[in-house]
Amino acid sequence: MAAPSVNGRFPSETERLLGRGPGYGTTESPVVAEEEELRRRLKYFFMSPCDKYRARGRRPVKLGLQLAKILLVTVQLILFGLSNQMVVTFKEENTIAFKHLFLKDYVDGADDSYAVYTQRDLYDRMFYAVEKYLVIPNETIGRYAYVRGEHGGNQSALMLCQQYYRKGRIDPANDTFNIDPKIVTDCLGVDPEDPQPLPPALDRSYKNFTLKFHKLINVTIQFKLKAINIQTIINNEIPDCYTFTITITFDNKAHSGRVKIHLDNQADIKECKDPSVFGRGDNSFRLFFDVIVILVCSLSFILCARSIIRGLMLQHEFSRFFQRRYNQNVCLSDRMEFLNGWYILLVISDVLTVLGTIMKIGIESKNFASYDVCSILLGTSTLLVWVGVIRYLTFFQKYNILIVTLRVALPNVIRFCCCVAVIYLGYCFCGWIVLGPYHVKFRSLSMVSECLFSLINGDDMFVTFAEMQQNSYLVWLFSQIYLYTFISLFIYMVLSLFIALITGSYETIKHQCEGETPVSQLHAYIAQCKDSPKSGKYRRDSASSCSIFCCCERAPLQDNTLLVN
Repeated sequence: MAAPSVNGRFPSETERLLGRGPGYGTTESPVVAEEEELRRRLKYFFMSPCDKYRARGRRPVKLGLQLAKILLVTVQLILFGLSNQMVVTFKEENTIAFKHLFLKDYVDGADDSYAVYTQRDLYDRMFYAVEKYLVIPNETIGRYAYVRGEHGGNQSALMLCQQYYRKGRIDPANDTFNIDPKIVTDCLGVDPEDPQPLPPALDRSYKNFTLKFHKLINVTIQFKLKAINIQTIINNEIPDCYTFTITITFDNKAHSGRVKIHLDNQADIKECKDPSVFGRGDNSFRLFFDVIVILVCSLSFILCARSIIRGLMLQHEFSRFFQRRYNQNVCLSDRMEFLNGWYILLVISDVLTVLGTIMKIGIESKNFASYDVCSILLGTSTLLVWVGVIRYLTFFQKYNILIVTLRVALPNVIRFCCCVAVIYLGYCFCGWIVLGPYHVKFRSLSMVSECLFSLINGDDMFVTFAEMQQNSYLVWLFSQIYLYTFISLFIYMVLSLFIALITGSYETIKHQCEGETPVSQLHAYIAQCKDSPKSGKYRRDSASSCSIFCCCERAPLQDNTLLVN
């Protein structure tokens, strides 16, 4: 085999015939035989699953395994999603019920505007919540139970606390004040129908709880309630036992004359004691299904990891041979083609699926309660599994155009986004500082970013302009200049250039597909092997049988076909 020329091109068949070297019919040297064998192995490595089946008769096990994994993981995600939806719905509906029970005159959707403005109203709302807590078993439709204070301690079932500055004197008439910023907490415990005598510190009525309004920071009412979510029996699951920690906060830290009131609810899920559901509650099938998912994903992980390791070993062998035979180094782009990114994607999805499934088993056995973490793991793994299917579409040139376009456009898009991000962050900080006090969409950096991103996509333009307060004419004028320049710059210029980058890459790939496709040094080297998959030279063992996984009969893969490994 002749060495490549200076420009990296390998000699053609005619040049081999006319050049000095072993003629046809002569015995090949061991080096040439080794090179032909390596070239044949390289060509087999980059074949599609169907061509590999034609070459060696090996059934595409990974393809069939990935299709089965897609079905199993998707069904598992749907089952877990239904269960998770019931958990979230139960918590949200209980939170709404608590707001109507413990917040006087509460109206749905009034969380931001629910507040009091007089001392009498504050006492009224505070005592109303405590009174409703004491009679909750007799008035509520839901079934709730009290959570008593811990044994051996002096904490009661309900804690009424106020936080205030240790020393505070404010005299607006003389424009003077004297404040010690150290915070003092004063609490009063309330127990419903407690047969045991209360400690002396708590042996007084909550009606005598006096608030120090001149230095008050906030008032909190905290208690716990127990409940059981029995709707899970619909999905043949054992009901969960919940412990709700409710905190009602009267926020006066602004000292603006407006005390905001809000209720927070934290749920703790645990296994019920001695659960008994007649004819229901057997999770054996779910457990068996989860074990099958773990086994399938483990097998997929092993096969994909083995393929990655084989690719790296073949790359190392090819680099050493190329250096020894032609005294040339294989370029980085050619070496990276041996590292299959799709297999790495599938390995990550397998790891996430196994971790999420183990956590799901723990949740169903009531050993864990991290529904959010489990849903993130299973949801991300399902996304990666479905994206991994694109790998098998890349073996067909007409379906491969999307992946090739993204690969070609990605470097330019990343560089372009880095430049645009500098301008975008500048607008974010400027809008937050200037417009934050006057516009609800600019109150925090995250809200500013969400608002500006929505403007780029043409959402809520008129609402963003209309909600700008006109308390300060100078700020209002600045907001008009700010919004008009941002919209004009990002929609008419940045977004158009972003689309042009991708469109230009698509046109480039389209012309390459219609004309002569550029071939890398690696694929030019592999193209010297003219053995087709059906030639039989790739087989190590005999046997060839039809496979249900094999693709339909089609023409052999052409050497100049544009593929993404």
